[in-house]
Amino acid sequence: MKEIAAYLLCVLGGNATPSKDDVTAIVTAAGGDVNEESLDKMLGDLEGKDVAELMLEGKKRLVETMGSAVAAAPAAGAAAGGDAAGAAAAVEEKEEEPEEVDLGGGMDMFGGGDAD
Repeated sequence: MKEIAAYLLCVLGGNATPSKDDVTAIVTAAGGDVNEESLDKMLGDLEGKDVAELMLEGKKRLVETMGSAVAAAPAAGAAAGGDAAGAAAAVEEKEEEPEEVDLGGGMDMFGGGDAD
């Protein structure tokens, strides 16, 4: 995970194709240890690819996944007896507003107290 984070930091810093040494320098500068095997695999997988395009593709897949999960939720509620709306209402009722705490008199924003 730290290797991909360091790689992306290089890319954000203007280095479109960070080398193994670039990534290693960032990880070790932050006090981390580099997993050489993981770094070699990651660099091999990213070779010749545009990181921005990969991230855009990943975002599209995430939206697709989230869309199917959202579409499946009403169907699951109906299969469970159709009481999903009642369950949601019960959860909303449990949420209470935070209790206000009285810190006593004599305090104002600047700590001056009641005396003028």
